[in-house]
Amino acid sequence: MPQTAALTSSQQWRAFWVAASVAAMTILDLSKVNVTLPSIEQSFGASSSSLQLIVSGYVLTFGLTLVPMGRLGDQTSRKRLFLIGLSLFALTSAACALAPSEEFLLVARLVQGVAAGIQMPQVVGTIQRIFQGEARGRAFGLFGSVIGVSTAFGPTLGGLMIALGGAQNGWRWVFWLNVPLCIAIMICVLVFLPTTQTGARQSLSLDPVGILLFGCAVMALMVPFLLTTGGGGDNPLRWWLLIACAIFAAAFVWWESRYALSGRAPLIPLKLFRIPSFRNGTLVIAAYFSAIPAMFLLTTLFLQIGAGIEPVYAGMVSIGFALTSAFTAWWGGRLVAKRGRAVVVVGLTIILTATILLHAVARYATVQHVEWFMAAAMVLAGAGGGFVVAPNQALTLGHVPVRDGGLAGSVGQLGQRIGTAIGTAVALSLFYATINRAHGSAELDFAVYRDGFGVAMTAVSAFLFVALLLALADLHARRRAAAAGS
Repeated sequence: MPQTAALTSSQQWRAFWVAASVAAMTILDLSKVNVTLPSIEQSFGASSSSLQLIVSGYVLTFGLTLVPMGRLGDQTSRKRLFLIGLSLFALTSAACALAPSEEFLLVARLVQGVAAGIQMPQVVGTIQRIFQGEARGRAFGLFGSVIGVSTAFGPTLGGLMIALGGAQNGWRWVFWLNVPLCIAIMICVLVFLPTTQTGARQSLSLDPVGILLFGCAVMALMVPFLLTTGGGGDNPLRWWLLIACAIFAAAFVWWESRYALSGRAPLIPLKLFRIPSFRNGTLVIAAYFSAIPAMFLLTTLFLQIGAGIEPVYAGMVSIGFALTSAFTAWWGGRLVAKRGRAVVVVGLTIILTATILLHAVARYATVQHVEWFMAAAMVLAGAGGGFVVAPNQALTLGHVPVRDGGLAGSVGQLGQRIGTAIGTAVALSLFYATINRAHGSAELDFAVYRDGFGVAMTAVSAFLFVALLLALADLHARRRAAAAGS
């Protein structure tokens, strides 16, 4: 395969679809596992904290690996990193499928997150490198469609695997599915992906101290929520970890500044945040991803364990989101060049409205009809979501130099993954704690789960409201800058 500079249009788009298939499989694994949690709980008798870690732990190691691997991709061969990441992803997926205990499954998921973190930054870096100008906007529009469809179809696919494999072993089929997918994609990488190795290789520093401090800060923020079960044994001292989070965060900023001044490459290059479009876009998408994966997770859990709906049907509720988000992501990719940040503002307004509707449906709909009304609300949510991810990606990277595309994309992905880890930890803790605190060991009914869903969805709506405020502030700043320039 030729170097990226010599690619024809057809070669560019073949490379795009190979990279997009890697992203689709990675995001599918994040969302399709959500529907397996009740089955995993039944198989191992797992606690709510363990279930949260199976989701959030994967996302955390995923996020912490992104930036070093994005930098490595900028300096070496993305094709090689794709192959390494896909190979490890296949092996860890098989380990998850064969897990004899919840502890083994948790460790395998943590390593699987590392594999995802190796391959995912190469996706954004490849798109950033092989496309320029208006074509890049179209490519990111299609990429947003792929992400939206993968996120929304994941629960349906997970539910189908459980239906085929049964309640005890179906969740293992969810992980086995990754193995043939990885092999097929690896063949496509070898055949269709261009060589992206740079001519002069720079010395590489992965900033292990920065990774450690950042990981400690995020874990100190997450752990109080992971340990919030609503039971009488919840230790109030866990909230002191939030102070530890602030200390680790301050130490991280100090270290990163010192590390950069020494001439080495820090985990998060603070210089990128001097670019307003990058800074604002990263904050918006971090707040957005604190909400959306949690929304899917809460909806599938509520429908399965609250309304008693089979996993495959609970997963199908999100199909409408996939279809509408695919269309609006493509449309938004075209609109963003003319309308800019206003596209994202409209999208966030629509999806915030949809989350409020989901809350209302859970509160007032009967158990016989709740899934149908939730499916309708998901259609509206997808229409808004498509206007957020792809346009925001194009706006965020619009002023970033191409040579830093992989690194900048990795930092943006880091914001998404850390937002997801924190958002799911907060939402699940509120969901389970509300149920356990209100009813203890009493028999649980639909109303109990409805209360838990409502409390947790309030947090989801709050994250989206923060994203909307950030997007509005960026829109105002852009308009002021445009007026001053003219």
